Amino acid sequence: MKKLLLTGFEPFLQFKINPTMKIASELNGQSIGDYEIHSEILPVDFRIAGQKLLSYIEKYKPNAVISLGLAGGRYKITPERIAININDGESDNSGNKLEDERIIDEGEDGYFTTLPIRNMINSLHSGGLPAEISNSAGTYLCNHVMYQALHYAKKQEADMKAGFIHIPASHELAVVHGKIPSMSHEDLLKGIRICIEVLSENDRS
Repeated sequence: MKKLLLTGFEPFLQFKINPTMKIASELNGQSIGDYEIHSEILPVDFRIAGQKLLSYIEKYKPNAVISLGLAGGRYKITPERIAININDGESDNSGNKLEDERIIDEGEDGYFTTLPIRNMINSLHSGGLPAEISNSAGTYLCNHVMYQALHYAKKQEADMKAGFIHIPASHELAVVHGKIPSMSHEDLLKGIRICIEVLSENDRS
């Protein structure tokens, strides 16, 4: 079977629960379509997260990488269209606060996802789930790891698809947080499964 590296993030900032951890952990070792899932959890640390991701890519030699991130405040599942070469934003979990810093000095200004995101959106809608393409992954850790994976694929001329999917808060997180929209864990998990199924189907076409 083909290999899919699926990553989530640890809790960060005001979000004491990160639903991407639970999704990634539950899908670890499962087979979806033509893919065997290998899951890892990334630290919310600008200085470590990208290198951790690249080490997992070297370890598993995946055919595809899907990284998951929490977008607290969004109310749809949102595959990202592009990653930009900038680190910026609030302090990470290690206290690093970066401003206008390039992720990779010699890297392109931006890289488009190589996941079939339009097909993913269509299938998510068919599955009764709210979804839309996002044109900004921000400048925080989510954008950082998406950029790192796509830069790696281009630099290594690797036949490896890569991209990022933001998800809303789970109900569990929304109860703790108190002021953000949410979806059930079951629907979030269903949504990511659908996206992986679409990736597998797209590979065959």
